[in-house]
Amino acid sequence: MPAVLIAGCGYVGAAAADLFHQRGWTVEGWTFSADSARELSAKPYAVRAVNIAHHGEVIAAAKEFDAVIHCASSRGGDVDTYRRVYRDGASNLAATFPCALLCFTSSTSVYGQTGGDWVTELSAAEPHRETGRILREAEEIVLDTGGVVARVAGIYGPGRSALLSKLLTGTAVLEPNERFLNQVHREDVAEALFFLVQHHTRTAAGKRVVERLIYNVSDDHPFTQRECYEWLAATLQRPVPPSVRNSVERKRGNSNKRVSSEKLQRLGWSPRYPTFQRAMTESILPALQRSGPQNIAV
Repeated sequence: MPAVLIAGCGYVGAAAADLFHQRGWTVEGWTFSADSARELSAKPYAVRAVNIAHHGEVIAAAKEFDAVIHCASSRGGDVDTYRRVYRDGASNLAATFPCALLCFTSSTSVYGQTGGDWVTELSAAEPHRETGRILREAEEIVLDTGGVVARVAGIYGPGRSALLSKLLTGTAVLEPNERFLNQVHREDVAEALFFLVQHHTRTAAGKRVVERLIYNVSDDHPFTQRECYEWLAATLQRPVPPSVRNSVERKRGNSNKRVSSEKLQRLGWSPRYPTFQRAMTESILPALQRSGPQNIAV
């Protein structure tokens, strides 16, 4: 039975850990804090508090795994936190588990394009922000081991949607430019991670990696911010957000691009939720009705 370490058992990591367990893998999850580990203590697999930015803690907790997935979150931290979690975390995991397939959940924010063009894994990944450059450093560490980089679009799912949260709280605004949004449902991210790990652990035996294993993970239909809010407003019978003259400064930069996941789909993965509208209708809004609007997070 193959074994996987989920280093970062948060919103995406816990979903991935559940999926690997359901598919017959031996799973261990790591979280940053003991409190988070206790919250997950009822899971049918071990969850431990291990700070992946601390080399000694990683060494002390190490055991044999066929695959290691780095999907820890910076928890909205500053540049130094980014550096510790992503770059240092990737370095520590790569050094500690040299025989495992290392998979890193990066972000499509590494693409700095601003003209609304389609981007693929062959497009320039030259982010304007320091946080994006740190992600690129972490990617290179993983790629140098022959590992897999999953560049994930904006993640949403049950209990989490920045776009929906802003509309419900009245903080949403329509920016003057037609900026494209790239989104992907949490369930589709978990499925993509399982698919990539399963595929590359199976094909890597005895083979030298000659390509850089980078994959975009996004749904099939990028759409503009205006299209998003107009659809949400009509669906929820709320006013369309007001327009503003100036673009809003965003934490991950003011890029504008359409992200293609064709490479991953050619390999055999396909999103269960190919559009934001379908995911909202079938997954997010039903969960919101059950839990109440106060429980939707950004």
